[in-house]
Amino acid sequence: MSGMTVDRKLSRSARGSRGRLALFALLALVLAAAAEAIGSHKVAIGPGAITLFPIIWGLLLGAAVSIQRFRPVPVGMQRAATYVVEMGVLLLGVRLAFVVGHELPVLRQASFALLFQEIGHLFGTVALSLPLAVLLRMGRSAVGACFSIDREGSFAMVSERFGPDSEEYRGVLGMYIFGSVVGALYVTLLASLLAGSGILSPLALAMGTGVGSGSVMAASSAAIAAQYPELANQIVALATVSNLVTSLAGVYIGMFVALPLADRFYKLLTRGRKIEPAAAPDLSAAELESGSQSRVRPLPAILIALVTMFVSNAVHAGGVDPRALLGFALVAAVVFAGLGIKRLTKLPAVAGTSALAILLTSPISPVADAVMSLVKPVEFLAMATPILVFAGLSIGKDLPALKRIGWRIVPVGLMSFAASFLVSALIAQVFLG
Repeated sequence: MSGMTVDRKLSRSARGSRGRLALFALLALVLAAAAEAIGSHKVAIGPGAITLFPIIWGLLLGAAVSIQRFRPVPVGMQRAATYVVEMGVLLLGVRLAFVVGHELPVLRQASFALLFQEIGHLFGTVALSLPLAVLLRMGRSAVGACFSIDREGSFAMVSERFGPDSEEYRGVLGMYIFGSVVGALYVTLLASLLAGSGILSPLALAMGTGVGSGSVMAASSAAIAAQYPELANQIVALATVSNLVTSLAGVYIGMFVALPLADRFYKLLTRGRKIEPAAAPDLSAAELESGSQSRVRPLPAILIALVTMFVSNAVHAGGVDPRALLGFALVAAVVFAGLGIKRLTKLPAVAGTSALAILLTSPISPVADAVMSLVKPVEFLAMATPILVFAGLSIGKDLPALKRIGWRIVPVGLMSFAASFLVSALIAQVFLG
């Protein structure tokens, strides 16, 4: 009897969890539709202008719901939102990779610019944000915070070299949380301002958005493409390839070049003097990874992202295009195929899905035109809005940790993301002429 009672309790708990997830998904759908309904609004600033796109409204609406205390969003749902973001980025990545395959001739022409602008992503943060961190007396945590924009792979690099209880590791943690909370919004605003000013080529700016974060690249490249619709496909293709190169090469260059360089540069800047660091957060790797306990499975996460994206796309287009259904189905099919490849080969899902999508629309593909016709009604800007909504809904859980890390990470984080984006864009501008 006791076993049957436990089973019934577990069954009720599972049904309750599914019900909460369904309500949470419905909330995200409403917020995404509201963000698209608000639309784009341009604000003049000096010689340029910032265009506030639906992706920004989506992030702000999600964040407002996440941090409010009248009806707190359960932490488990916030962590589930993070996983939906991962699946949403995969879906958006496939849509962007279709464009990459179609624009391969353009990418060949820009190959030197794509290659050399990666220097900006990999070393811009070391050159510009590390001196600021030393000036603000961050101590050894500056090394971990400033050798990159610190996404997931950075934890393993710094933990292996300095240990998981080191000041350097805490610096990575601070930059990771800062980037998760404001990274996408900040770079999108920068990209929008520069795109509106005309100071740099939109293609150079597109390469600059490939900082190694899928959500940052998606939001900021979409903002640039919206201001240059005649170059939208080229902008998306260059941003996607730049981000893919940064993600794949960043692990090795970060481990063997950027992190040792940051360590040596720190010692040079401090001349061997010991600097007392800011108060350290009492956060561990186990605490950071505890979100995995609330992950949703890939299938429901993909379905939630797909439905929300479809509604966002319909509001964006002002109606439902039947071809969009087929386009979304094709995008989902490629994602599932990529996840299958990952299970068989251990190849990262983003690599498998991107390779399949590029192959389908490359010049050698007999179905390239048919695929592009199917996915044309699927607007990548409208696909990005739900991703930013879910990212916003996950922010509340990170705010206490960010407060404990201290105020210094804010100016250092702003400098790191700006350096990675701007230095890369400037190098790309030189090679593009």
